[in-house]
Amino acid sequence: MAEKRTEAHHQNAEGLDIQAPDAILSSLANAQIEAAKAVRGAIPAIAKAAEIIAGRLKSGGKLAYAAAGSSGLMALADALELPGTFGIQRDRIAILIAGGDDAFKTLAGGPEDNIDEASAAVANAGIGEGDCLIAVSASGSTPYAVRAIEDARRRGAATIAIANNKDAPLLRLADIAIVLETPPELIAGSTRMGAGTAQKIALNMLSTLAAIHLGHVHDGYMVNLMADNIKLRDRAASIVAAISGRDKEDAARLLEKSGGGVKTAILLAAGAAGAGAAEKILEGTGQKLRPALSVIEGSMGQKAPVLKTEPEKGQQGD
Repeated sequence: MAEKRTEAHHQNAEGLDIQAPDAILSSLANAQIEAAKAVRGAIPAIAKAAEIIAGRLKSGGKLAYAAAGSSGLMALADALELPGTFGIQRDRIAILIAGGDDAFKTLAGGPEDNIDEASAAVANAGIGEGDCLIAVSASGSTPYAVRAIEDARRRGAATIAIANNKDAPLLRLADIAIVLETPPELIAGSTRMGAGTAQKIALNMLSTLAAIHLGHVHDGYMVNLMADNIKLRDRAASIVAAISGRDKEDAARLLEKSGGGVKTAILLAAGAAGAGAAEKILEGTGQKLRPALSVIEGSMGQKAPVLKTEPEKGQQGD
């Protein structure tokens, strides 16, 4: 069997342990940069996967992540950010990590081989038709991730695989295969490094594009964020002010009227009759702010007092 790329010896690793600290760190930094470049080749697959995720979430389905070890931490980081950043309901996100809660204390290797645990996790999360599962594994052969994707597929869920070795079993099982062909690790097999970096970047891209499809981003602003602390409430007011052209004090007042909904507050600033009317407009536009602003503009018979209702030349609208 050919050596897995993620287990191969890096060409620049010889004598690494006797080099000067600055030289070691320079090599480590360069290895991370090279790993990050590997994501570019996966852009077409990431785009297809994001469309599937958005479609499942829009239809009321769940998004599940399944992984072990360092890949599990990358998946966890992406999954936990989605509610706060994009306002996706927490009960629509499932995180299946080998070892369960104990993984956050020890991250032991043994649980990644426990296929029964993977089956139980998929079943307990209720993953099935209308849902989507992302399985992440650097090697692409981690038993926990492989069994999770097998069970999710058997239960009718859409499946996405992310792996750093091409032709891996995980990739062959998935509806969409995202291959991140990162170079061998500077510390052979330490996939928390380059492979993990590429996985994190790919997951960031995947979930962000899905959120854009869902209308949760407008001109680079997170207009569906969950403002549940002082910092985010201030950010929400800044977003409303930036898009509507109002000052922050007025933006904060509109946020109070909207119940904290950034999109609703922006539509109130644009001339919506009330929060209920604004929310009804958003329902009609699939929660997308740009067409909702156009609806208000049309109903007022003039340009609504809100910036950028059309994408600039060279920009793609949401």
